[in-house]
Amino acid sequence: MTHDPYNPKQPGDPYGQQPPYGQPGPYGQQPMYGYGYPPAPPKPQTNAILALVLSCVGFVTCGVTAIVGVIFGHIAMGRIKRGEEEGRGMALAGIIVGYVVIAGWLLYLAIIIIAVIAAANQGTY
Repeated sequence: MTHDPYNPKQPGDPYGQQPPYGQPGPYGQQPMYGYGYPPAPPKPQTNAILALVLSCVGFVTCGVTAIVGVIFGHIAMGRIKRGEEEGRGMALAGIIVGYVVIAGWLLYLAIIIIAVIAAANQGTY
């Protein structure tokens, strides 16, 4: 018995018949490329941005907004550790700049107070 490759219905065919191909879809409906889940949306960086901006503005506002910037920086770092936000670098920079601004203004205030006290205690002979 010879096998005829062009006749799909032969007795004793060990592989069976190949299923027919599906019909092509209508025009405009192409299969989607890339399987799996869509990419995750970017995580917010709001607290980290606020920390850095408020800490930098603290140079002008005598350190008042730098205090708020440090608070936002610590809030951002906590959320970053829990995976709720991104922007660790900005949050860390906001904390560092905030502490430097606060320390600078406190040092400036201490120098002014010492100068005023020294001027008040200076007596004329």
